[in-house]
Amino acid sequence: MVLKYRAPQMTINFLKSNFSGVPEQVQVLDVACGSGLVAKGMFELGFRNFVGVDSSKAMLELAAQTGFYRDLKLALLGPEPLPAPTGAYDVVILVGALDVGFAPVSVVRELCQAAKPGGLVCIGRGNHKGVESDRYKTELETELQLMEDEGLWSRVDAREEDGYMMDVKAETNATPEEACISGNLYLYRKSNAPDG
Repeated sequence: MVLKYRAPQMTINFLKSNFSGVPEQVQVLDVACGSGLVAKGMFELGFRNFVGVDSSKAMLELAAQTGFYRDLKLALLGPEPLPAPTGAYDVVILVGALDVGFAPVSVVRELCQAAKPGGLVCIGRGNHKGVESDRYKTELETELQLMEDEGLWSRVDAREEDGYMMDVKAETNATPEEACISGNLYLYRKSNAPDG
């Protein structure tokens, strides 16, 4: 497995443990979809309706080859708005793109907007080492809490998991535990109040 990248399956399992709907009927927005690993894992659980968004045309071409997506959209998260209608998706999932040099923290509000009232927003994020990444995590968690305080959504679950992915900065003689970073998983349910 490339970089021991367990993040997609870990995040899908986290979503599944908190999901109680009919997967075949669910509309899923896969943000930062890459080559389609999240859709592949969700498809195996019965989910069938995917729209993917990514900033890389090459990744979207790979995602298209999977046959899982009914639509794929190119967008650079942050500088460009998330190309998704408000209140359209039962599940909005983003794995791996919330860190320094990728999507800004502000993107989480767009994820919430894209979800239907009562819909789920599921986020998986690696705890990369370094001051900037630590600062990003603090800003992210502050924003997630602020959105809850504002009544935009409520937290369903959040946890830290070991073995999220291989640490690309690990020493060559690192133990298997030292060679991996942990990840944080977050799940929110959008409030039923209309978007303001």
